[in-house]
Amino acid sequence: MGHIILYIGLTLFIGFILKYYVSDRFKIPAVTIYIILGVILGISFVKMYDDAMLKNLDFISKLALGLIAFIIGSELNKDVIFKLGRSIISIAIFEALAAFLIVMCSIVFFTSLPFYYALILGSVASATAPAATVYVIQQYKAKGPLTSTIMGVVGIDDAVALIIYVFASIFASNILKGTDLSVFVIMVKPLINILLSVIIGLVSGIVYIMMMKKIRDNEIILMSIFAFILIQLGVSELLNVSELLAIMFFGAFIVNVNYNLSRRTGSIANSLNPIILPLFFIFAGAHLNVNLVGKIGVLGLIYTASRMAGKIGGAYFGAVVGKAQPVVRKWIGFSLIPQVGVAVALALSVSQKFGTEEYGKAGTELASIVINVLLFTTIITEIIGPVLTRISLTKAKEIPAKA
Repeated sequence: MGHIILYIGLTLFIGFILKYYVSDRFKIPAVTIYIILGVILGISFVKMYDDAMLKNLDFISKLALGLIAFIIGSELNKDVIFKLGRSIISIAIFEALAAFLIVMCSIVFFTSLPFYYALILGSVASATAPAATVYVIQQYKAKGPLTSTIMGVVGIDDAVALIIYVFASIFASNILKGTDLSVFVIMVKPLINILLSVIIGLVSGIVYIMMMKKIRDNEIILMSIFAFILIQLGVSELLNVSELLAIMFFGAFIVNVNYNLSRRTGSIANSLNPIILPLFFIFAGAHLNVNLVGKIGVLGLIYTASRMAGKIGGAYFGAVVGKAQPVVRKWIGFSLIPQVGVAVALALSVSQKFGTEEYGKAGTELASIVINVLLFTTIITEIIGPVLTRISLTKAKEIPAKA
């Protein structure tokens, strides 16, 4: 046990050094740095973190997943969504669905992989990472209709992606188990799963607000939010429903019922991020097996190209349906390419769900391929994505001349 604690301490220390001396100074997204560090320390090179150790550290990844889901939910303020208008919602839905469908169809037509691979990879492709895009907007002080639309879309997108993932994962689970794909399995069971997740989140939100609405002590708030996230993770696992969706609705309920409590809670919960999230991305990178790069190379290129086509095409169509301004229609899709964050979280969720004895060798292979495809392509999108975002904002004339 001692060496695990030592390894975690050394990892955080190296992560701090790289963030300060590399990420901050050279304007490289910190997430990219963490994933590359994880690749170096993981099963492919240094082997500080092997498969057995990564399984023992699953609880850190699960806690990080809970924090990410809570952050997503806390962004779903109904007043902000209504203020942004229908074009934001239209773009978010169509670009997420288009990425899902085009990636799924591309894998079916251009590879010989089983259909459940297409389902899972398609659902993961629907997510967009807000961090890199928002960083570019802040770096260049961009302002205008395209900038406002981007900020709105990346806030809603992940909620849509989580719902798509719940349907896809249940469908894939039943294929792997050999369960008959009846109407109940295809439609009713995912809806029941989502309903149970919503109930867990809403009940947790009601209890949390009742208990905490008069509390001002930061220490108590930190302990309580930590406890509520862990309880929802545990209950969701026991009921075999989506913990990400449950905690997302928990965060959304709090922000829409008691905004001040949500703001206090979010601020205090964010104090955990500098420790938990770097470890999450480092451990995610540690899963990358470079020996599989040759095997996933073509699959990775198919995934990346079809996902970009879905994001750009779907966003354009959604902007037309939502009657967005011409400048938004033309450039919005090029700002939705980054996929790190929730996509990696979903990939790890796949690993935790399907990489168990319940699904056998097929499930383990699915989990391995999915997380390696995501990590392989994440490095590509984290390089291409911010560049395309800057070009889009420049073409839209929303970056000040001196920026």
